[in-house]
This record gives sequence, C-alpha cells and structure tokens, in this order.
Amino acid sequence: MRMTQLDGFKKESISNWAQQHVTAGSHVVSDGLFCFRAVETAGSYHEAIVTSGGPECALIEAFIWVNTMIGNVKNAMHGSYHSISANHLPRYLAEFCYRFNRRYNLHEMIPRLAYAAVRTPPMPDSFLKMAEAWG
Repeated sequence: MRMTQLDGFKKESISNWAQQHVTAGSHVVSDGLFCFRAVETAGSYHEAIVTSGGPECALIEAFIWVNTMIGNVKNAMHGSYHSISANHLPRYLAEFCYRFNRRYNLHEMIPRLAYAAVRTPPMPDSFLKMAEAWG
C-alpha cells in the first residue's frame, strides 16, 4: 500500500501523481469523479463507478477495502497523536504505510531497526521537526 498527499482533486494533480505512481496498463477503479480520468495519461485503463453519494456507497464491493483502509489510517492517527499537522501529513502517512506493509514480518523488526540505527547519522532536532516539501 502507498498513500501520498495531493494538493487537491484537480486533473493536473491526478495526472502528475499517476505518471509517477501508476504503471502503464494498470486497471484503475474510481468513484467517477471527473478528475480521475487523468490517470489515463499514465497509460492505464480507467473504470469509473458512478455513485450517488451517502453511506450506501461504502457497500459497493470495489470500494470496501479502500474505505476500510482510510478508516484504519484515520483511527491510527487519531489514536496515536494529539494533533495532526498538515505540514507533516506525508510523514504520518508514510509511517502508517510502513507498518501496514510489514505487519506480517514482525520477526524482522529488530534487525531492521538495528540496521537503520547503524546507518542513520545523528540529526539535530530542528531537522526532525522540519516540514515535508510536497506538491
């Protein structure tokens, strides 16, 4: 799983994202919002499932896991942090994705931590608090 922050639901933003993250020939399913047609610029096939809005849309089979993952991210963030800064949102998302993608490799956790600790140089506190550059 990968989550990235966009500057909005704009055709240009979706197109730039798709060219970086979607492999040509991929099958992309969306809720029919017009801007998602821009994924086709990356050479992917776009299937739009037009929804009427409301809670019944969450029951559409194609969107069940997407809605589950978004709910899990929101609950994990609200449960772990007192406040969530928009400046650091990419780091919050990256942390969640990292843990999710490695949830079945718990036996590798300590060796990976040791490897990262040995290879990471000391960093001043000001670097750690620096906001992400995105967009």
